[in-house]
Amino acid sequence: MKAIIYEKYGSPEVLQVKEIEKPVPGDNDVLIHVRATSVNYGDLAARNFKAISPREFNMPLFIWAMAKIFFGLNKPRTTILGSEFAGVVEAVGRNVTRFTPGNTVLGYLGQSMGAYAEYICMPQDGVLALKPDNISFEEAAVIPYGSIMAWFLLKKMNVQKGQKVLIIGASGGIGAAAVQIAKYLGAEVTGVCGTPRLEFVKSLGADRVIDYTSEDYTLVGETYDLIFDVLGRGSISRCRKILKPGGVHLFASFKIAQLISMLLSSRSSKRTVCAMAPGSLQDLNDVRLLIADGKIRAILDRQFSMDQAAEAHRYVEEGRKHGHVAIRIGENSKSERKRES
Repeated sequence: MKAIIYEKYGSPEVLQVKEIEKPVPGDNDVLIHVRATSVNYGDLAARNFKAISPREFNMPLFIWAMAKIFFGLNKPRTTILGSEFAGVVEAVGRNVTRFTPGNTVLGYLGQSMGAYAEYICMPQDGVLALKPDNISFEEAAVIPYGSIMAWFLLKKMNVQKGQKVLIIGASGGIGAAAVQIAKYLGAEVTGVCGTPRLEFVKSLGADRVIDYTSEDYTLVGETYDLIFDVLGRGSISRCRKILKPGGVHLFASFKIAQLISMLLSSRSSKRTVCAMAPGSLQDLNDVRLLIADGKIRAILDRQFSMDQAAEAHRYVEEGRKHGHVAIRIGENSKSERKRES
């Protein structure tokens, strides 16, 4: 089978399509023919993790150190990227009861990755669910990560109808999902993003979108029940001023300063919360229902084939995307197109 491999850290050009051995499912495994995967921040970071300093990393030093060991100090230990995917079940192990060959599915592999390949195996009790019929493989492939993270965190914050929610980083994978989920939960949503993605965030249903390059969102005269800071870029002290009593400044990415603020504010009427989502099967099943009901949708900016993986990474890395970016797997490679012609 074909897979997009990287055997050294570096620029997008380290990504190469190569032939590798097709996996064989165990008794409790599902073999999936991958049709599409995504390009997200985790893929970019893992591809060049050697160059990412603790300052550039969005989490505390000890997590950076653990990630450094996990991904490999001098060269990658995991050589196939891709944490989210959509595809078709090709075969199942003899003990598998949740899926049958022919099922269309979407799923999340987490930091183990591996979705940049024509086939993957995963346990039947992994973060894997039936794909809703109302979306394509490409749309399904870019939804799991951001949606299950946003769903878990917003439910944890108990977002209620009529509350005001500010989402800082509203155009990324988690932020775009958070806008839609907060609206579904009944909140009035303000999104913060850069100029190129204003229309994208508006199209997600945000009630208001603030361009942080031209307007200070802490000085617009609004107060919020929840400030959801996806990348941990917001000032703790300035955001505290625009929180309502009982409000929460939620960080999905955080450093030691945010953790200290969480400890110091634990008994305050305005709290700092640092939280990470586990990425569970239950959350994916909940998200699947929201997708089927049209409450969450993926807006694809561009799609690339396997042999365009480097171009796809470069496109995202340069900040050009206005929505989600998918990589079509298998039948869209150069060799397949030659056979088709």
